[in-house]
Amino acid sequence: MERKTRVRFAPSPTGPLHMGGVRTALYNYLFAKQRGGDFIIRIEDTDSQRFVPGAEKYIIEALNWCGIVPDEGVDAEGNVVETASERHPHAPYRQSQRKPIYRKYAEELVANGFAYYAFDTAEELGAKRAEMEAAGQTFIYNQTTRLGLSNSLSMPEAEWKALLETRTDWTIRFKMPENRIVKMDDLIRGHVEVNTDTLDDKVLWKRADELPTYHLANIVDDHLMEITEVIRGEEWLPSLPLHYLLYEAFGWTDSQPRFAHLSLLLKPDGKGKLSKRDGDRLGFPVFPLKWVNAEGEVSRGYREDGYFPEAFVNLLAMLGWNPGNDQEIFSLEELVGAFSLERVVKSGARFNADKAKWYNKEYLRTKSVEELTSLYIPVLEEKGLQIVDCPACALTAGSAMTVTGADFENKIFSRQYVERIVALIQERATFVADFWDIASYLFIAPTSFVEKDAAKFWKEENYTLALQAADFILNFNGEFTKESLEGPLEEYIRGNKWPMGKVMNCLRLALVGASSGLGIADIVTLIGKEEFAKRIEFIKATL
Repeated sequence: MERKTRVRFAPSPTGPLHMGGVRTALYNYLFAKQRGGDFIIRIEDTDSQRFVPGAEKYIIEALNWCGIVPDEGVDAEGNVVETASERHPHAPYRQSQRKPIYRKYAEELVANGFAYYAFDTAEELGAKRAEMEAAGQTFIYNQTTRLGLSNSLSMPEAEWKALLETRTDWTIRFKMPENRIVKMDDLIRGHVEVNTDTLDDKVLWKRADELPTYHLANIVDDHLMEITEVIRGEEWLPSLPLHYLLYEAFGWTDSQPRFAHLSLLLKPDGKGKLSKRDGDRLGFPVFPLKWVNAEGEVSRGYREDGYFPEAFVNLLAMLGWNPGNDQEIFSLEELVGAFSLERVVKSGARFNADKAKWYNKEYLRTKSVEELTSLYIPVLEEKGLQIVDCPACALTAGSAMTVTGADFENKIFSRQYVERIVALIQERATFVADFWDIASYLFIAPTSFVEKDAAKFWKEENYTLALQAADFILNFNGEFTKESLEGPLEEYIRGNKWPMGKVMNCLRLALVGASSGLGIADIVTLIGKEEFAKRIEFIKATL
C-alpha cells in the first residue's frame, strides 16, 4: 500500500535562516501539499557547540511570514511541540529532547557489528593525521587505519569496557564496510554509485554530551516519524552512502525514504555559494527577516526591506525550478499545483537582486489601493504626518482641510487623500517605502529646488509664461478635477503658442522642487488652489 507523503524540514538553530534554507522548506512544503501529505518541522539541535539563542524562534517566525505553515511539529503559537498529541504524535520535535532514543539505536548498531566504540582524543587524531600527511598519505578513519587507533576493534574487550566506565569523551563510530559499491538513487540527480573505501567511519553518537550527530539522528527520526521523502541541500549528498548503509544496518530498507538533493543558491556572478557577505557587499538581504547577533551586528531581512512575502516566496520557487512555460508569477496555491521535482535543476541557481525587486514590483501592482494605503500610513506617521479616517472630525477640531482632504499647515491628511495618491503612483513604485520618495511633495511643499532643473527651466522667457498659466489655473471656474482641468489648461498653452514642455516644467518645479513628478493637473487638483498659490509665490520669492 502506498504510504502517505510525509516530508520534513529540519533546520539547525545555529543562526538566522538563510534564504537557501527557506527554499528547501518551500520545496518540501510544495511537494507535500501537492500530494495531500504532511509537512513537518523538526529542530536538529544536536550541535550544542554552535547553538545560538533566538535562532529557533527566528526560523519559525520566518516560515510563518512566508506562509510555509507546518502540519506537525509546531503549535498555533509558534512553539516547537514537546508533548505528543493527535496532531503531533511524534513529539518532542526538538532533537535535544530526544536524547534517550538515539543512544539505544547507537548501541544496537554496536551490538550487531555495524558500529564500534572509539576513544581517540582530538590530539591523537591530529598527530596521526600529521604523521600520514608527512608520508604523503591522506588520513581517513576507516578499515585501513582503525586497527591502529584507539577503539573497541583494536583493544581487548576488558580494556575498552573499562574505558567506557572511566572516560567521558568516547564516541560511537559507524563501521564502514570494505570495498563495497553502494548503489543509490536521487530524485533529482539520478543513479549514483560510491565505493565505501573512499568513505570514513563517521561518528554517530558522542558520550561527552550524550547527543547524536546528524547522521544518526536524522536516520532514526526520519524512520520514527515515517518520512517518505527527504528533500535537502546538496551539501548532504556526500553523506548519502552512509545514510543508505544505516537504513540497511537497522533493517529499515523497506521504509527507507526517497532522497532529493537540491542545488546551491549561487552568488550573482555564479561563482560560489551565496553568503551574507555577498549581500552586505552588493546591497541586498540574504535572510528572510532581520537578524541581530550577540555582538549587535544587524543583518538585513527581506521583510524589513519592504518585500511582500508572496514576492519572496515566488522568487525562491523560481531559483532552481521552472514550470516548463513562460509563467513567472505564481501564488502559493498555484505553486502547489505546478511544482515537481522533475523540473528542479541539478546545477546551481544564480541569485539576481534586480529580479527580486522585479517580483516585488509585480506584486505591488496587484495589491489593492486600500491595502497599500494601510501599509503606507505608518510611513507617513513616521514623517510626522497625521492621517485621519474622519475628515469631518478633523475640521471640527480646527483643521483647515481642503475638499480633497489635505491640511498642509497642520500636516493632517485624510485616508481618502492618501488613497488617491497611492492610486496615482502605485505603478511607479517597487516598495511601499518608495511612495514617499516618489510623491512626498503631495504632503510637504518643497523648500528648495533641484539646482540643475532650476537652471534649465526657470528662465524669464519660460517662467513669465508659466506664471500666466498659473493664473489660468487659479481662475479656472470649472469643476476642479484632473479630468476637467487638464484639457483646458493644455488648450490655453497651445492657443498662446507657448512651449508646452518648458511651461509645464516650470510649474512642476514650483510644485515638486524638481522637473520630474506627476502631471500638473493631478498635482494641483489634489493639493488645491490655495496650496498651489502658496507654492507659486514661494518659488517667485526664492528664484
